[in-house]
Amino acid sequence: MREKTVTVFETNCTEETFAVGKKLAEQAVPGQVYCLNGDLGVGKTVFTQGFAEGLGITEPVNSPTFTIVQVYENGKIPFYHFDVYRISDVEEMYEIGCDEYFYGEGVCLIEWANLIEEIIPKEAIEITIEKNLEKGLDYRKITLLS
Repeated sequence: MREKTVTVFETNCTEETFAVGKKLAEQAVPGQVYCLNGDLGVGKTVFTQGFAEGLGITEPVNSPTFTIVQVYENGKIPFYHFDVYRISDVEEMYEIGCDEYFYGEGVCLIEWANLIEEIIPKEAIEITIEKNLEKGLDYRKITLLS
């Protein structure tokens, strides 16, 4: 088993966080799963909106908080955007057919993936967004483990 590579991006405004998401999506291929973790208000939605733009998604993208998964098919590859913050049991993921998304023809991005880590594919790419108020209100550290 190969060791994962750590890449760190530092951003100082929402536009830069958006751009990191866009850049990663431009390199995404079908079957990839991205796990996006970070506290409330760190910029997960901004990152995800950039990611969607990088896939060529033109419709508005917001967190699918009450639907668990939102499917976008108008980009270069299908985009499956999960928000599992309100999930109470991993069984809910199986009920919506998570395996079809995880191993499907599109790319998955899962917000709050740490809540369902036991069912995440081993080859998933982990992304953590963190604030550091000592470096400014808009500073974000985005760590990619791939």
